[in-house]
Amino acid sequence: MPVRLSAFPKCYLDDIAGRRTMTVFEWIDMARGLDADGLEMYELFFTSLDPVYLDSVGDAIRSAGFAMPMLCCSPDFTQPDPDARRRAVDHEARMIEVTRRLGGPGAVCRVLSGQRYPEVGREQGLDWVAECIGALLPVARDNEVVLGLENHFKDGFWHYPEFAQQQDVFLDLLERIPERRYFGVQYDPSNAIVAGDDPVELLRRVADRVVSMHASDRFLTPSGELHHGVTGKGLNDYDAIFRILADAGYSGWISIEDGMNGIDEMRQSLAFLRERTARYFA
Repeated sequence: MPVRLSAFPKCYLDDIAGRRTMTVFEWIDMARGLDADGLEMYELFFTSLDPVYLDSVGDAIRSAGFAMPMLCCSPDFTQPDPDARRRAVDHEARMIEVTRRLGGPGAVCRVLSGQRYPEVGREQGLDWVAECIGALLPVARDNEVVLGLENHFKDGFWHYPEFAQQQDVFLDLLERIPERRYFGVQYDPSNAIVAGDDPVELLRRVADRVVSMHASDRFLTPSGELHHGVTGKGLNDYDAIFRILADAGYSGWISIEDGMNGIDEMRQSLAFLRERTARYFA
C-alpha cells in the first residue's frame, strides 16, 4: 500500500474536545475540502461511546470520502493509584474497540506512557507502563488493532508532561515491549524537538517499528519559543525523515497535526506532504 495522508485538527482541538463549540460532525464536513485520504480522531471528540452514535461518526467520515486510520488516545499509566491505572487500562481497551469499529482491521490506536508525576521514579514508571500495555496486547490482537506508542510531549488536558518524553526513557520503554505485530511506534518528529532530542536520530533508532506518524513542524520565534507552523517550513528535515522511512519499507499513514492559524495552513501542509511522499514512496 502507498503512504496515505490523514488530517488531525490541532487548531480546533479545544473547540471540539474542550469548549464543545464545534462538533466532530462539523469538523468532518469542514474537512471535505482537504486533500487527505483519512481523518484521525481523538477520543475526546466523541460525546458518547454508544454504538449508534459511533456508527453515525463512522458514516459521516465515510460519506465525506475519508477513512479513519488512527484514534488518538491519552492513557495515563503512571498514576500512583493502582485502581486508577486499572481504570486507565479498561478505558484504553474500550478505545481499542472503538478504533476497530471506526477504522477496521489494521487501524492504529495511540497509547502514551502517562504523566510525569513528581513522586514516580523512572524504574517504577517503566514497570507500570510496560505492565499496562502488556495487558492491552490481547485486546489489540482480538480486534486486529495496532497500538502506537507516541514519543509525546503532553496531552493538552494533562497537568504534567509525558513520562517517556525524553528519548532515553522512550527507548527503554520500547525495549520492554517486544511485540511487533500489534504494537509499535507512532513517530512525531516535532515532539522530539520539543524534548530537546534529535528527531532524525530518534527515527534511526526506531524506524523498523514505526506504525504511524504525525507530521507537524516547529519554528523558533524571535524570543526563542517553539511554535507550530506549516509542515515543511520549520525545523524538521523531512527529506532525511522520509528517506529513512522509505528505506525501512514504511507504508503506513502520515497524519498532519496542523492549522494553528486556520485551515489554509492544513492545505499547505498537505500539499507539501503530497509532493514529498510521491518523491520518496513512489
